[in-house]
Amino acid sequence: MNVTFKGTPLALTGTMPAVGSPAPEAMVVDNGMAPVKLSAFRGQVTVLLSVPSLDTPVCDVEARTFNEAAVKLSDAVRVAVISMDLPFAQARWCGAAGVKRVQTLSDHRDAAFGTAYGLLIRDWRLLARAVLVLDRAGIVRYTELVPEIAQEPNYAAALAAVQKLV
Repeated sequence: MNVTFKGTPLALTGTMPAVGSPAPEAMVVDNGMAPVKLSAFRGQVTVLLSVPSLDTPVCDVEARTFNEAAVKLSDAVRVAVISMDLPFAQARWCGAAGVKRVQTLSDHRDAAFGTAYGLLIRDWRLLARAVLVLDRAGIVRYTELVPEIAQEPNYAAALAAVQKLV
């Protein structure tokens, strides 16, 4: 599967999970460097945001937009932004952006998330921009792989998918 950056094709590793399939397991780390298994999110509707880097304008806007939306969602909804950024940089970004409702997670150690979800940009070792919505059982109910990573996702469609599950 491929995406583009300003029109230049970028190859992704693997295949993004299909709607209706179980979400793959992956281990990432939180801002304190503690390991987090994505299966730990079961029991909550989960929005997984895959972004190249929070230090870029589009990723910054996306994470802030979902943070604002998450404030209006039920506590039964968890929103996580996953990038290859180091946990220290993610923590700094959260503090500067005032983000409290979105959890940032890092895939920097071994790209387990990017590989398992087919979102690792092979030549850059960054993640492609994507949104996945998982139900409480960890089944994928919505996916969007943004074809041009310099563009924002379809917020309305992703949030509508969340609302159907709450």
